[in-house]
Amino acid sequence: MSKTILIVDDDKHIRETLEFSLTESGFKCIEAENGMLALRAFSNFNPDLIILDINMPELDGIEVCKQIRKTSEIPIIFLSSREQEVDRILGLELGGDDYISKPFSPRELVVRVKNILKRIKPALSEESTDSFQHKDLILNLAKRTVLWKETAVILSVTEFDILFALIRRPSIVFTREMIIDLAYQENFHLSDRTIDSHMRRIRAKLEQVGADNLIQTIRGVGYKID
Repeated sequence: MSKTILIVDDDKHIRETLEFSLTESGFKCIEAENGMLALRAFSNFNPDLIILDINMPELDGIEVCKQIRKTSEIPIIFLSSREQEVDRILGLELGGDDYISKPFSPRELVVRVKNILKRIKPALSEESTDSFQHKDLILNLAKRTVLWKETAVILSVTEFDILFALIRRPSIVFTREMIIDLAYQENFHLSDRTIDSHMRRIRAKLEQVGADNLIQTIRGVGYKID
């Protein structure tokens, strides 16, 4: 069954270019030209992934992401014409799964969409035992769920994959390069700061359920689960 992509950008040419490239790759597309219409489309059509421009009228992409993240961890790829690194960090800390700067290659963006979506595996069954445990943290790979003492921890696609990489090898200190290789099947110019942003969000979500200090920073090296 075809996946549905919500394309949100106030530039009609960009929307049409992305729709053509994604449709050619077998996706269904919905378009929104501003933030308010994006929220309406998200509510009405329940897409599988959102491509979200940051600079838009009515409601910018940052605010759209904030609203969506109140109820959903749907994968979000940010678009922006700004070159400042602060945009990348802000977007990922809000819960974006990826980020691409304009101008960009539509082919590259389609690859990123496919990469994110194929990392989301459907549940094998309600009784699936394909899980990993570390202390009171239980991660079920088949159902892509995370529990801390029976309390659900809601992670984005990328956050889940990073935590999975850590919990599989709890004795290993992972460099940022190792995390990129394990959590991204294909990557394009990902920076260390991108990984740090994801780590901050994972830690914050774990702390909300009482799992403090579970992920340790090893200065000058990287991260490990404690």
